[in-house]
Amino acid sequence: MNEYDLGALVKPLCLWYEKNKRSMPWRDDATPYHVWLSEIMLQQTRIEAAKAYYERFITRLPDVEALAGVPEEELLKLWEGLGYYNRARNLQKAAKILVERYEGRLPADYGLLLELPGIGSYTAGAVASIAYGVPAPAVDGNVLRVTMRWLGCDDDISKSGVRKKMERSIMNVIPQEKPGEFNQALMELGEVVCIPNGMPLCEECPIASSCLARKSGRQTELPVKPGKKERRIEQRTVLVLEWQGKIAVRKRSSRGLLANMWEFPSFDGYLSENQVCGMICGESARPVRIRQLHDGRHIFSHVEWHMKAYEITLKDSVPQHIVPDLLWIKKEELENRYAVPVAFHCFLRQL
Repeated sequence: MNEYDLGALVKPLCLWYEKNKRSMPWRDDATPYHVWLSEIMLQQTRIEAAKAYYERFITRLPDVEALAGVPEEELLKLWEGLGYYNRARNLQKAAKILVERYEGRLPADYGLLLELPGIGSYTAGAVASIAYGVPAPAVDGNVLRVTMRWLGCDDDISKSGVRKKMERSIMNVIPQEKPGEFNQALMELGEVVCIPNGMPLCEECPIASSCLARKSGRQTELPVKPGKKERRIEQRTVLVLEWQGKIAVRKRSSRGLLANMWEFPSFDGYLSENQVCGMICGESARPVRIRQLHDGRHIFSHVEWHMKAYEITLKDSVPQHIVPDLLWIKKEELENRYAVPVAFHCFLRQL
């Protein structure tokens, strides 16, 4: 398979980046730990939104050793709001390996970085090139969008073979003296100029004059990727149970969606107020008050929760056979110590 010819975009792109690069906390202090942490955070989060999480995280966990030793509950609380909590768990797994094998430092080797939990080819390339100046490709969605538009290429970017071909092609042209700057230039252009979901800002692009998508008017058609599958809708009923000034939460299963996270008790389907009262009042529990909260909705990658919720103040605690494994904690504790998925935040704010 022939490589993509990217040679002509290198010089103008690097010159543009040198003049236009944005200041970011992890870019301004590009230690290996900072680059690694930021790249994991930015996988599913916008840059502006990630900055506050990043600052909070490195204040509490300033280095690999601190990350390796922090209790998981506190780690997940620091990650709360970023979603995809296995990313945080993999960060800690990798940190423990780094402490054991590499004296708490990320190796300056693309292949060794790939061996760490949670690090794929893109993150390995970003850390190696940006933090260590090692020539290595870092191909993400921004890079694929910029290059495929510039090439006017109809290859399907969802295919692993296309991504690998692009990695080889970038490796052929990456400046040996400034590999991190080149990788970041591609990413930056995709983030602020050659944007997704609409017409790119071609008048601001340093490589617009040679862009084949622009010449053919196909900017919004490229890159080619399969359409998103329709998300499955799930209806749920959430119970915010209050008893003696405390709120009930329980830990989700160790497998599947939101594994090991704390949640308000919830049930499949929509339950009426009468159904909820009938279920809760089976034995000793007696509601002092029941109030329907505003509905909630949360979108995951493949499923969408539509939630009805009730705030229920109890005279007696809920029988465990109805809602097992409850932990009763104060609201302040819930907000400050326990990681509650964003899906339930809309109900917590209504209390």
